[in-house]
Amino acid sequence: MVGLALLNTAGVFFDPREVTNAAVWMKPLKFALSIGLYSLTLAWLIGRLPTGSLIARIASVAGTIAAVGLVIELVIINGFALVGESSHFNLTTPLHEALWHTMAGSIMVVWVMTLVVAALLFFAPLGDRARGVAIRAGAILALAGMALAMLMTGHQPDQLGDYQDVVGAHTVGLPDGGPGLPLLGWSTVAGDLRIPHFIGMHALQVLPLFVLSLEVLAVKVPALRSARRRLWLVLLAAGTYAAAVALLTAQALMGQSIVAPAGVILAGGIALTATVVVAAVAIMTLIKTETNREA
Repeated sequence: MVGLALLNTAGVFFDPREVTNAAVWMKPLKFALSIGLYSLTLAWLIGRLPTGSLIARIASVAGTIAAVGLVIELVIINGFALVGESSHFNLTTPLHEALWHTMAGSIMVVWVMTLVVAALLFFAPLGDRARGVAIRAGAILALAGMALAMLMTGHQPDQLGDYQDVVGAHTVGLPDGGPGLPLLGWSTVAGDLRIPHFIGMHALQVLPLFVLSLEVLAVKVPALRSARRRLWLVLLAAGTYAAAVALLTAQALMGQSIVAPAGVILAGGIALTATVVVAAVAIMTLIKTETNREA
C-alpha cells in the first residue's frame, strides 16, 4: 500500500491531466492512504480478539474478505486514473456502468465484513471499560460513516433534468469539481457529503487513539488515573463525535460549505461546543469530588 501511495503521489506531481478539476491521481492517492489506514486498524482490532478463539478465526476470515474487496476497489480506481477518466458516478458505457457497480458491490462487502468484526468485538475482553467503549464506539461510528457514502450514489436534482451518463455526486447544491480545500478537495462553495463520510469512517482510529492518549497522559496527570473518569471522558468523546457527524451530514445536505456554517448548523455547532466544555469540566470536577469522598 505504501508503494501504491508513492506511485500515486508521483502521478499527482508529474501527470498534468485532471478529472473534475483535480489532479487525475489525487483520488487514487487519497483512497490508497485511507484504505491503508483502514486495513492497519482493522488488523489491529482483529488482533484484540483472543488468539485461537472462534471469534478470532471468524474475524480473520472477515478481514481477508474485506481486504479482497478493497483491492478490487483500488484496482478499478487506479485503472480509471490511468486512462484519465472519473471512476465514480460514471455510467458513460456499459463497461463503465459494470465497473461502477463492481466498486459499489465490493464496498458493500467491506462494510458487511467490518460489521462482522465490530459485532465480534462485543464478545471479547478489550481491557478496561474506557478502552472497550472507545474501540466498540469507534467501530460503530465508522460503519455509520461508511454508510453515508450511499447518500452520494443517487440521482442529484440537477441530474434528473439533464442526464449526462453521471449518476450521483458528492457535492450538494453545485456540480462536482468546484473550488475546494487544499489537498482534501472538500467544496468551499457548497455542501460536500465526503466530509461526514470521511469524519465518521475515521472514528475507527480517532476514538481508540483518544483513549490511548488518556492512558499515556495518566502517567503524568493524576486526574486521569481514575478509570471511572476516563470512561466518562470516552463516553463524552463518542457522543460528541456522533453529534458532529450528524451535524456535518445535515450541513452537507443543506448545501452549506464546511467553511461557511450558518443558521441552525452554526447554532448547533456552538451549542455542541458549549455542551462538551461544560460536560468535560463536570467530569473532571464532580467525579474527582466523588473519588475524594470514597477516599
